[in-house]
Amino acid sequence: MKLKGKIALVTGGTSGIGKATAQLFSDQGAQVILTGRTKETVERTVAEIGNNALGIVSDAGSMTDLLQLQHLISQQVSHLDLVFVNAGFGKYAPLEHIDEAHYNEMFDVLVKGTLFTVQQVLPLLRPNSSIVLNTSIVTEIGMANSSVYSAAKAAVQSFTKTFAAELISKNIRVNAVSPGPIETNYFDRSNLSEEQVKAFTTSFAPQVPIKRFGQAHEVAQAVLFLASDDSSFIVGTEISVDGGFPKIKTS
Repeated sequence: MKLKGKIALVTGGTSGIGKATAQLFSDQGAQVILTGRTKETVERTVAEIGNNALGIVSDAGSMTDLLQLQHLISQQVSHLDLVFVNAGFGKYAPLEHIDEAHYNEMFDVLVKGTLFTVQQVLPLLRPNSSIVLNTSIVTEIGMANSSVYSAAKAAVQSFTKTFAAELISKNIRVNAVSPGPIETNYFDRSNLSEEQVKAFTTSFAPQVPIKRFGQAHEVAQAVLFLASDDSSFIVGTEISVDGGFPKIKTS
């Protein structure tokens, strides 16, 4: 029970990596507050996780929702010990087809959402708290059609170190987890067709040295490590959960 007595916030906690992390946090003894964009998905996930879970309907891309987050959390708990800033998704387009709506949607959710989530929950965090951000391996490679998504995730990667430098004096640790190709519903909000998603996953899997996509629970284990006291001397670090891609070439 690594998180016994802790209170955790997981944004984007109704599916994929966020949901797996919320479940693991609960299994490890934490009371978990999870956010999601719709009441239906939030209530369903809270019911699945059980008695240790609470839910808030909040859109990480909405400034109105972000500015209400501290108040809504305070209505349910007195403080926070752990925060996993996870809410996000990806959209892809060739450079010549990128428009302002595409740009704004990605940066609103991934960059503005991350920045103001941390800002708003900061007063609720006690000393010895931990914040974990969700970055991506796209910051390490040049991937076609992902200019905006990669740039937004690079901003989150930068936040890992700048937030860590600023908050360490408050005895709050900031780190990040960097997922590689993970089998989730990640593409549900993307602009790719079902055929495009299938083609992408079929072509990408052989490039991963471990020869498969990762599972959400495998990323959740890395988040648990960074959130718990097991990583008490780790600050401003990004842990890759990527099956060896793109660092290892097997052929």
